[in-house]
Amino acid sequence: MKEKVVLGIFFLSGWHTFSTCLPRLYHYVAEPKTWTEAQSYCREKYTDLATIDNMEEMNQLINTVSSSDFSQFVWIGLRDVIHWRWSFSDASYYPEGGADYRNWETSSSSQPDNNKGRQFCVNTGDNGGWWDDDCNTNYLFICYNGTTMTDPEFVVVNDRMNWSSAQRYCRENYIDLASVRNQTENQEIQKLVPQGDWAWIGLNREPPSRWSDGSDSSFTYWDNTAYHGMTNEMCAVVIRWNSVKWRAISCHYRIPFVCYSFPELPKKQVFKLKIKREDSSVDLNDPAVKADILQKLQDRLKDQGVTGVVLKWRQQPDGKVFHKEEKSPEKKEKKKPQKKSEL
Repeated sequence: MKEKVVLGIFFLSGWHTFSTCLPRLYHYVAEPKTWTEAQSYCREKYTDLATIDNMEEMNQLINTVSSSDFSQFVWIGLRDVIHWRWSFSDASYYPEGGADYRNWETSSSSQPDNNKGRQFCVNTGDNGGWWDDDCNTNYLFICYNGTTMTDPEFVVVNDRMNWSSAQRYCRENYIDLASVRNQTENQEIQKLVPQGDWAWIGLNREPPSRWSDGSDSSFTYWDNTAYHGMTNEMCAVVIRWNSVKWRAISCHYRIPFVCYSFPELPKKQVFKLKIKREDSSVDLNDPAVKADILQKLQDRLKDQGVTGVVLKWRQQPDGKVFHKEEKSPEKKEKKKPQKKSEL
């Protein structure tokens, strides 16, 4: 019964006071720090390193840093721990160090570069070099047939598919997408790729980690070369070259940064709350019911990113919190005049 009462609260006209997301305020800090040091500073002085949910907030952040001495990079709160992994996950297939073999393209391009921030799968060209690429692109692909562990058989599939579809096809018809454990195997696969073409292999990684404050915002604003000097851990910066966009660099650089906070709420504020009971037998002044409603309201505030707020009921002189609303006189139904009986 208590749950019915609580659910009824969220649809009242007065609930917008609590549910409206508070706008973020951005704060530029000129003191150079590593990403981790900047995170600690922002959590101590404000709320956290800058989280950006949409283009409106991005423009707000740009305006904040543009009025400062910002000249190159500033940290924001996005961090990416880069872990490349093979689709075929049987650990016994990989000799010591075999799972870590890489042959990134370096002669014509510095790979991997996570171009535009959306390249999480790997293909290989006819020269044997590897490229990170958008997993939704359609390429030929190489499957592992699993004849023997020491002398695996690789098969090129000439149908063009995205990486996930290629993985599913290989698992249904062979063993898996190809893993490449050494230079000899890479040369075997290179011979299978048509000249001037590319083919998927089984290497891939997860998209970037969540924001420093735990937000799972999907908004991104990467420039064409999203990652600069790929390492195992990359942190996002706002750059001021040509256009103000994002790039990821090693988290160990010492540069300025941007924190965020929420507008300071009044220390004490009273709100009136109107509740429509779906079950008239529920006593809203029951201590357990009041506690349950208050906890739901507190949880809703937390979900909206509002922290540091304590809710309390305000008792009336009679000791009660809730009183039944009386209809105002003008809303009461007027009695219709009686017709005079005719003689």
